[in-house]
Amino acid sequence: MNTHVLALQLMAAQGCLGAFDTLYHHELTEALPRRATARLELAIHSVRALIYSVLFVGLSAWAWHGAWALALLAIFGVEIVLTLWDFVVEDRTRLLPASERVTHTVLAMNGGAFIALLVLNTPDWLAAPTALLWQPSGALSVFLALCGVGVAVSGLRDGFASMRMGARAASAKAGPRLDFGAAAQQVLVTGATGFIGQKLVAALLAEGHLVTVLTRRPKQAAWLFDGRVRCVAALEELAPAQRIDVVINLAGARILGWRWTAARRAVLRRSRTGLTQGLVAWIAAARHKPRLLLSASAVGYYGVQAPGDERVLDESAPPQDIFMSQLCREWEAAAQAATAHGVQVACMRYGLVFGAQGSLPLMLLPVRLGLGGPLGGGRQWMSWIHVHDLVSGIAHLMRRERVDGAYNFTAPDSLPQARFSRIAAAQAGRPCWLPTPAWPLRWALGEQADLLLEGQRVAPARLLADGFVFRYPDVASALRHADA
Repeated sequence: MNTHVLALQLMAAQGCLGAFDTLYHHELTEALPRRATARLELAIHSVRALIYSVLFVGLSAWAWHGAWALALLAIFGVEIVLTLWDFVVEDRTRLLPASERVTHTVLAMNGGAFIALLVLNTPDWLAAPTALLWQPSGALSVFLALCGVGVAVSGLRDGFASMRMGARAASAKAGPRLDFGAAAQQVLVTGATGFIGQKLVAALLAEGHLVTVLTRRPKQAAWLFDGRVRCVAALEELAPAQRIDVVINLAGARILGWRWTAARRAVLRRSRTGLTQGLVAWIAAARHKPRLLLSASAVGYYGVQAPGDERVLDESAPPQDIFMSQLCREWEAAAQAATAHGVQVACMRYGLVFGAQGSLPLMLLPVRLGLGGPLGGGRQWMSWIHVHDLVSGIAHLMRRERVDGAYNFTAPDSLPQARFSRIAAAQAGRPCWLPTPAWPLRWALGEQADLLLEGQRVAPARLLADGFVFRYPDVASALRHADA
């Protein structure tokens, strides 16, 4: 076997390894296109991917003779520099999981091997007249060309994601600063590495507050927040004399996904009620009690409304005897126990949160593919809130001298699901024509399908009575600024 064919085979292996790394690590486990701190890394990935696209397609069936050989050497040089730069940026911005480190090591070794083999050909290619000489290698050439197309798509995806992050960063700088009240408060946050938590911690840090994060993965959280927060894996790591002014409890396992089996319900209760009970036990033992506990809950507290039910639910509406109501009721009761220790407690009942992460991107995917339409009958109510207004609502509660009970964190503009689909499709310039029947969702999700097919019409009565002003009060403006 000649060195050129061996180099092409190693390139094919590089394509397979790169696809695994991109899909499993960058998209799935690390979700780089939705991580604000990955903007530079994504830009580097984009340029590298486009270079690899040229290499895969250009070398799949052509020999680069004469001046083209010099161009190939220059491309190799640029790729090596970008790879080294990528390593440095990754090291500074995030803690790579072990599987990604191993994959990157193998990619670097394999890439060095095929580049070295191709460089061995360059003396002969330089001596030949300048030309791109057609030298196909059958199925191997076809596979490499397909790799080139795939990596080009990946590069464009990363490039657009990086540009969107730049636009979001500029919008955030131009937008109003949030006022959380007194300067330099000590704030303990659970669930800080989630979609809402990341936005909240960034806003707290921007206003000069001191943040402690309770997380199962303190090293990853430290990297995520660029070392600007204190990260603890257990409340026992906080000294008895540790002063915390405000506790913001956002932790909880994802509610929508796995069927609500007995084991899954136990996980959901443990991640919400169990963790909150642990927080209250820590508060009971603390020498310096926090003045305020803000604990997440959800509009699932109210259960479900039949499609077409026009009643508006405020904070006084009662719960129902179904699992989602029971879960929220237990969660809130665990938080309210802190009032026995002189702590003010407010439970924040969230609607569907709109933003660049969370559930909205998945909801909009069929719309952007031109497959949007009513879900079930489309008459079920959607209660939602933009993530900026959610964080602003937290700041509002922190500024108040006195808070208690529950607050609905939903925009004033609840709407039927079919109307949401029409607005989203109009903004995307897509048709809204394909209804989705209810039975596949009920078959796949069981009881939790009610979250999608029944819904609730919830009003933020207490926030509005307090004079809170929503930046995104209607769904059209919220969707236009979903990346903000």
